[in-house]
Amino acid sequence: MVEIEKGVKEFNLPIIISNRKSVASANGGLHHPSYLVFNPRWGIDQTQEKSNKFSSPSLPAVQKPNTDEDIAFMSCVTTRNRLKSAGAVLVAKLVSGSLAYDDIWFGGRTRNPWNIEEYSTGSSAGPAACTSAGMVPFAIGSETAGSITYPAARCGVTALRPTFGTIGRTGVMSISESLDKLGPFCRSAVDCTVVLDAIRGKDPDDLSSRNISFNDPFSVDITKLTVGYLDDAEMEVVRVLESKGVNMVPFKLDYIVDSAQGILNFTMDIDMLTHFDEWQRSRQDDNYEAQDQWPVELRRARMIPAVDYLQAQRARGKLIREVKESFTVDAFVGNGTDWERVCMGNLVGLPVIIVPTGFKKISNPPSADTRRRTTITTGIYAPPEHDHIALALAMAYQSITIHHKQRPPIDDLGPNDSIPDPPTQR
Repeated sequence: MVEIEKGVKEFNLPIIISNRKSVASANGGLHHPSYLVFNPRWGIDQTQEKSNKFSSPSLPAVQKPNTDEDIAFMSCVTTRNRLKSAGAVLVAKLVSGSLAYDDIWFGGRTRNPWNIEEYSTGSSAGPAACTSAGMVPFAIGSETAGSITYPAARCGVTALRPTFGTIGRTGVMSISESLDKLGPFCRSAVDCTVVLDAIRGKDPDDLSSRNISFNDPFSVDITKLTVGYLDDAEMEVVRVLESKGVNMVPFKLDYIVDSAQGILNFTMDIDMLTHFDEWQRSRQDDNYEAQDQWPVELRRARMIPAVDYLQAQRARGKLIREVKESFTVDAFVGNGTDWERVCMGNLVGLPVIIVPTGFKKISNPPSADTRRRTTITTGIYAPPEHDHIALALAMAYQSITIHHKQRPPIDDLGPNDSIPDPPTQR
């Protein structure tokens, strides 16, 4: 024991201090990335691929802005530049939960336009709520663990969590280099496809980004696909896709790794702590809005031994292999907000598109004629680098349904449609 204590003091501690001084003096960002970089590829070919553009609907009236005067500030630099070059006008920087946790931020909490007594969830609270409310035609959000899927489902919009590495993240606050992703929130799967095509591709400053050679979603022959549906799939989606010629089969994704959530927590929390080490050690976390969230979680993370962090990464590799072996269909339909599935999908790098599939009445409505609703959504999942299949299936479903065309009642509350402050529902 004496020798161990002497070794820690004379060898370990100087290295820890040196590393902190070298790479941990600034919070967030992609500088000093870990070279333990996650790659969701299922093949062995690591050659650089060329990225062909999709055959998106032409927009002849689009004019590209000439100067930055028409562009509002946006923190994700590469995505901002690609949107600008495609003709988009960036009009706002939308709210995210503080340090990308849920929908709590320094000014309050973000609400769900479909039911203003509810919060939007997060962390991509602003992109989901503003797109749902019709304030913007689309927005860019981010996900480490559910931050695209949950607010999209709550606010009833179509949103894509793409294959890990599809979109560069330069300028985005980093939580976990092997989990963080950007994706579009839109009003339709067609819009998601158009936006994805504009912003995907290798980012020279993001080591995990790649030029992925997707097939054209607009050219996919869905009648040649076999698509599974889980027990919690919305059956309307199954019936619609079947009517479009898709071979729909019952499906179950099997893996024996015990807890995807545990693996994700170890991965995300340790990665987050490396980016906000100085923030915690200087006790700035005492000023955080929600003490039961990141502060508690990151203090607990500091007690995880390095060997157990690496064992979690080994378990993650095993999970990836098991999911690959079990993924015997071209895609599958299932609940997009099942927490175990959210953890598994992010660890493996699966793309998923959230699509609105209907509405139901809210509980305890403020008036009999209220138009407030609870949105119903589902997820369409595909293997890594097969985002085009999920997009094609979502476009097929939305081609003969109108759920995604509905708008929330933000301009028609009625005289008795009160807005409690704070909201009574979470």
